[in-house]
Amino acid sequence: MTPRGERLILALVGRRNAGKSSLINALTGQEIAIVSDVPGTTTDPVDKHYELLPLGPVTFYDTAGIDDTGELGQMRIKATRKVLYRTDIALVVIGEQGLGTYEKDFITQIQQLRIPILIIFNKSDIRKPEEDEIRYCSDNGIQYIIVSAMNGDNIRECKELLMKLAPEDLMKEKVLVGDLVKAGDRVVLVVPIDLAAPKGRLILPQVQVIRELLDNDVIVTIAKERELEAGLESLKEKPDLVITDSQVVLKVAGDVPEDVKLTTFSILFARYKGELDALLKGSSMLDKLKDGDKVLIAEACSHHVQSDDIGRVKIPRWISQYTGKDLIYEVYAGHDFPDNLEEYALAIHCGGCMINQMEMGRRIIECERRNVPITNYGLAISKLQGVLDRVTRVFKA
Repeated sequence: MTPRGERLILALVGRRNAGKSSLINALTGQEIAIVSDVPGTTTDPVDKHYELLPLGPVTFYDTAGIDDTGELGQMRIKATRKVLYRTDIALVVIGEQGLGTYEKDFITQIQQLRIPILIIFNKSDIRKPEEDEIRYCSDNGIQYIIVSAMNGDNIRECKELLMKLAPEDLMKEKVLVGDLVKAGDRVVLVVPIDLAAPKGRLILPQVQVIRELLDNDVIVTIAKERELEAGLESLKEKPDLVITDSQVVLKVAGDVPEDVKLTTFSILFARYKGELDALLKGSSMLDKLKDGDKVLIAEACSHHVQSDDIGRVKIPRWISQYTGKDLIYEVYAGHDFPDNLEEYALAIHCGGCMINQMEMGRRIIECERRNVPITNYGLAISKLQGVLDRVTRVFKA
């Protein structure tokens, strides 16, 4: 299955009973969303995976109505807004109520996030859009289409419009490590097995790197950090590249000859998501922290916390040792990201393998907009261990 962070995210938003669930079923040709005439059937964002060719693997998000009421309704609307942070294309679904204030206010929020919008006038078997609604789309430069999810009218044309709206940079073939190697190169991967390592398998960044190296006809050797020195000695020639888990980068840098290219999985993902320069710049804030500063630790996935957790234990310990300052650390996990960003002196994000490029980019943009430096685990750890220049040199060649 395509990793969650590699799928194009399509979020359907609109009022209750606008036909969002019916539209997902029509677009996919499957009964994958619950459909009911009762308004508010969908209460929380629900994700549905699908292969929308030729776009490829996508995730549809079926969301609660933007006209939901009451305290619980406001919480559901907030959850819908949160989905927008990881959305590549927003499908604003208009039902028989027409395009009104609810939709226009929400469209403004979507435009502020620079998300491509497709307005879908659904239920054309019941109601056709008014002239002023069509004019609104034209005046605001928003693509629109008139469909009937019930009858299947214009569903194929809707898919074609979605393909045209897909952000161009997201449709390009992205390179994780392939441009750093050539066929026949020898690459050593350093993979520690600690308490946080999942039982019986490798973590996603390691798997993705291995697969791309194999696709490029590279000879791959894998070792734990304790066996690295012996492994290097067993090779007839020096490796062309060493990629390590950031947690053991200091030891690996000591074991790997200075003339051998070295980097980390986390730094590769910073580049893969397209934000290496911004995150590298943010790492310099580690030299400027003061007593009482708050540091945000942001993780894109949720996991059971171990005694040596990288985000909650190791990184705060290394920062305190490096700076000698009395700092406050706060952790946000999964798709949660704080609204009060201005309170933080620095944000340190994980590699982001579990979120898509769009969500990672919006988090970085939001930090920059609020004047909060942001870096990631791999860059921060390498900076704290004094090997940042060494592990980023490979990208400057």
